[in-house]
Amino acid sequence: MGDHLSFVENFLARLQGPMNFRLFLQPLVALFFAIRDGRKDAREGRPPYFWALFTDPGHRRDMVVSGWKSIGKVFIIAIVLDLVFQYIVFHDFRPVGALLAGLILALVPYLLLRGPVNRLMRHPAKGEKS
Repeated sequence: MGDHLSFVENFLARLQGPMNFRLFLQPLVALFFAIRDGRKDAREGRPPYFWALFTDPGHRRDMVVSGWKSIGKVFIIAIVLDLVFQYIVFHDFRPVGALLAGLILALVPYLLLRGPVNRLMRHPAKGEKS
């Protein structure tokens, strides 16, 4: 492996390196879009997003396009910022690491939260009439 750090060490370096604010900001932005889209899904009577990607093949393409419209820019910004970070810290570019950082910082929070928000918004709180 030589001078190169393992992926895990590389990723952990992001926690304390320059631009570490993005490790909090990007997931928060992804969560904002997930909440917004999950609420819209609930209002429109759509099934929970992540689950429906696997169980509703007839609407899968439309759902992917909808999700990408919401989170695509955040994902791309996460990749670009990670490449800038890599250049500053490692003096080279590691595109696979940048893609994984984008997945972890943008796509995963969005996918994990959009469906549960939908479910929560569909079910009224106890004591309320539906």
